[in-house]
Amino acid sequence: MASGRVIWMNGALVPESDAKISVYDSALMFGDMVFEMTRSFGKKQFKLREHLERLYAGIKILHIPLEMTIDEMERHCHETIEANDPLFSGDDEHRLMIDVSRGTLGIYQGVEGLRKGPNVIIADFPLRWTVAGMGHLFDTGINAVITSQRAIPGSLLDPKIKNRSRIHYLMANIEASNVSGDDNWALLLDPDGFIAEGTGDNFFIIKDGAVITPEGRNILRGISRAYVMEELATQLGMPVVEKNIEPYDVYTADEAFMTGTPFCMLPVTHLNGLPIGDGRVGPAFKAILARWSKNIGVDVEQQIKAWNAVDSTSSSDAPTPYRFKKK
Repeated sequence: MASGRVIWMNGALVPESDAKISVYDSALMFGDMVFEMTRSFGKKQFKLREHLERLYAGIKILHIPLEMTIDEMERHCHETIEANDPLFSGDDEHRLMIDVSRGTLGIYQGVEGLRKGPNVIIADFPLRWTVAGMGHLFDTGINAVITSQRAIPGSLLDPKIKNRSRIHYLMANIEASNVSGDDNWALLLDPDGFIAEGTGDNFFIIKDGAVITPEGRNILRGISRAYVMEELATQLGMPVVEKNIEPYDVYTADEAFMTGTPFCMLPVTHLNGLPIGDGRVGPAFKAILARWSKNIGVDVEQQIKAWNAVDSTSSSDAPTPYRFKKK
């Protein structure tokens, strides 16, 4: 069923169902695509420029020959939002997905009708799709599961470049989905056995009032991660430490949480089934989330809880960005 939403694609707004790239695109052949995903608060984009700066860092490092400037990209993002906003319900938020691929591989460019050059795709869909069903986690917390699937280190494929070569995330999610119980989210170690990141989120612990997070070496340096470290913790007078964290440090922490653009923060109350602290959502997590909500004028927790009802997007057996359905 047509939704009426449109996607900005290579200079034009096209119906969502018509936005397609070639099977010969480098993104399909190699996972050769950089991307960003954003969200709004009260329909206003949060740190869009920071997301685009990270996107353009990846474009530069991967030598994608994109001529569009970052200012032009930002303008097209707002253009896409404006075109779709009448279709959004009053309580929903805009979730942008910005993809940039290298385009059709050279050996296929003789195929008639194929577009040459990089593809730029800006999609705008309801944030509710991503977070529906997460509301209860603000009360119960996540059980983080350390998987056998490790994070790919920066020496092999730099995770600081947000790219679509993410099969290792999916394998970790599949493994975590086979653990008994509910609300199991994958947590990856780096090749040296230190905590790295989740499959689309960054990880923190609280110990003796300090906010502690893995070094930004073998992880994606998240926009939400930076907001907690550089702004929220400072506003609350909490020291921030980046260092190597072992599973032992998590087991003996006072609290833990994950950060990610769609949900902002979620508490982690267990690791591999064992309680972190007293196994309940802690005061430091609540204080940081409350400050976030105050800063942006939206009660993050209550907003997501209001969307907690199961809808057509969460009843499918297909995998989601953060979890894989149990068999």
